[in-house]
Amino acid sequence: MDEIRFQRVAEAIREEISELIAYEMTDPRVADVVVTEVLVSPDLHRARVRVNLLDPKMEVGALEALAGAKGYLRKQLAMNLQMRATPELSFESDKEVDSSKVASLLKRIQKGRPRDTES
Repeated sequence: MDEIRFQRVAEAIREEISELIAYEMTDPRVADVVVTEVLVSPDLHRARVRVNLLDPKMEVGALEALAGAKGYLRKQLAMNLQMRATPELSFESDKEVDSSKVASLLKRIQKGRPRDTES
């Protein structure tokens, strides 16, 4: 499989998980979570989701909440992305994020759901 396809799949998963966390999850521990990157395995059976929190003190609680909701998130990914095999999700803190990347991601989130603008 070529690198471009991996990037497209990872970006689709990142966008969908970002939307699900922002608009579907009601757990207050994930209110400030920003999905910065998704790394998929070569066989597309596993995906490492890197997240950043605006408040580092809430990191442990947010990661626990995401780990608890990974079954729900995977089910929603399967329904929305219609992939042949939906990857198993694991969440980790993204320590290597720079402020410009976070600002860019927050700006994209504030614009609303990208899917609502498309027909």
